[in-house]
Amino acid sequence: MRITRMTAVAGAFALVMAAAACGGDDSGSDTAASGIVGKAGSDKKLVFGVKADQPGLGLQTGSTYTGFDIEIAKIIAKGLGVPESGIEYKTTVSSNREPFIQQGQVDVVVATYTINDERKKVVNFGGPYYIAGQDLLVPVNSTITGPESLAGKKVCSVSGSTPAKRIQTEYKDAKLQQFDSYSKCVTALAGGQVDAVTTDDIILAGYAAQDQYAGKFKVVGKPFSEEPYGIGLKKDDTEGCNKINEILKAAAADGSYKAAWDNSLGKSGKPAPELDVTKLTNCS
Repeated sequence: MRITRMTAVAGAFALVMAAAACGGDDSGSDTAASGIVGKAGSDKKLVFGVKADQPGLGLQTGSTYTGFDIEIAKIIAKGLGVPESGIEYKTTVSSNREPFIQQGQVDVVVATYTINDERKKVVNFGGPYYIAGQDLLVPVNSTITGPESLAGKKVCSVSGSTPAKRIQTEYKDAKLQQFDSYSKCVTALAGGQVDAVTTDDIILAGYAAQDQYAGKFKVVGKPFSEEPYGIGLKKDDTEGCNKINEILKAAAADGSYKAAWDNSLGKSGKPAPELDVTKLTNCS
């Protein structure tokens, strides 16, 4: 009887402790762990969604990713206490950036990701860390001089992207061709299947500078939008968003932002821009 009684007491104690542990989780650690600050602190690991086909910004070669967005991701990770060895890069395309964040497939997205009101309904944004402008990439002998001369022309962009939507709504006489990556658009341009590729000027410059396209393409140089590049994360992660902005402010002050540019897009000869910290988002 004594053994049975002791076993019952031990079992009851174990149940109480288990209940206490569960109760402790519900009291707030789940909330902390769901944000990037909590995950970075506990795991020392983060998954960054990045582009894989944009020279100078986010380009995958084998298992290695390089470019300005990659350098920005490293700055964010370091500021959160995550070493480079704790960074996992996951290739994203324009159409899956919001789903990847919402589903938890990535923790942060740094992928030429324009901040706009529609996206802010479902994700949060730190930044912007760069202001781009939509432009056109055309063959060097093209007669296209800007968006006003796109009527009847085949223009390629990426499904779900801001540039594609702008062509659809503001330049309806253009014939829009959509793919899931800009590299496919550039291949179509090289093959004569389309007359122009449209996206942000700095992305187009990266393609035009590639060895296989040198001397074949030109960026028109007539931007017709302002595209603030943000750093995406879950909608309810206000703490993470504020921390990202703090990290960007520090990077602007200590020279690491300029170094990120110089190590990537700076190789094109374009000087590093000033990071205007007065334009950083109000996280919500």
